[in-house]
Amino acid sequence: MPSEESGKPARLRVDAETTLILREAFHKIDANYRTDHYGLYDYARAVMSKIVPLDHFYIGFFHGANRVRYPYGYDGGMYTDPASHIYGPHGQAAWLLKHRQTYRMQYDNGAALNAGIASGDTSRASADAVTTPLFRRGRNGEPVVFGMMSMQSYQPDTFDDNSVRAFEWLADLVARVLTKEAEDIDALRRLPADVADAPQLVTADHIVELLSSRVADIRQRAQEALENPGEGPLREALQRIVTDCQQLQSDLVELTLDIDNGPEERFRSLTAAEQGVAVLLASDMQNDQIARELGISPHTVKTHVRNILAKYAMTSRSQIAEDVRTHLAR
Repeated sequence: MPSEESGKPARLRVDAETTLILREAFHKIDANYRTDHYGLYDYARAVMSKIVPLDHFYIGFFHGANRVRYPYGYDGGMYTDPASHIYGPHGQAAWLLKHRQTYRMQYDNGAALNAGIASGDTSRASADAVTTPLFRRGRNGEPVVFGMMSMQSYQPDTFDDNSVRAFEWLADLVARVLTKEAEDIDALRRLPADVADAPQLVTADHIVELLSSRVADIRQRAQEALENPGEGPLREALQRIVTDCQQLQSDLVELTLDIDNGPEERFRSLTAAEQGVAVLLASDMQNDQIARELGISPHTVKTHVRNILAKYAMTSRSQIAEDVRTHLAR
């Protein structure tokens, strides 16, 4: 926020040691992690570990109407597998979307944190937590929450104001790296198809190509390890294989963020009654069959079908059926 007196951005209120750590982080991220998302997340966690002890750390991105995808997580010194969860109305995700500010455990004694799905070591409850939203610019320039970054501890009163401010600053830097790349891709997508090879929505071919290429790299590392079985080289090769697998898992989760979300959004735009009819349309039922199945009149079914066609902006029942099947298959 600009200072009212000078018009300049307000200074971040952190101690001198934290300032040095964050300044170094800025330059290293700019030099090394502009296109390496897994490396960016791993480095962000390492930066915060220099400032404050933390047990659990993760990055999550909102996707679709009510889902969060987690490409990176770390708990107790161990990498945790990426995941995807539907969030409810009372957890941290909903809290962040509603309040659009950093969540701290003391705000509600952990109520929002504990209302969501547990992550990390589920046999232990976090005693302190800080989760901050990641913002990007919307179409009209307004800030939009597109993800979150969280640090947690199994010890109470771990995160003081200094560490929280540093965490918010770092999260903002991570968000700006990610949104700059997304803005560049959007710029390419606006070009005519015959002018630039603009990235498109993810297809099965994209996933197969990624897996084939990355698995080939991992297989090559394994082959090199077999050919050099000495304890030192073998251990180093195995560690590189583990890191490669972790990065591939993270990249695959992020790849799903580019999958066409239209089928889900269109289905959720329907009323409950219309959704019931749409599901039966996906089974290629005719109006009289749908009426008998739902116990309503054919006239009511016809009205629902007309409304569905209008909301989907489609002209045929077969188009609706295919779109609903796509949504239900995910």
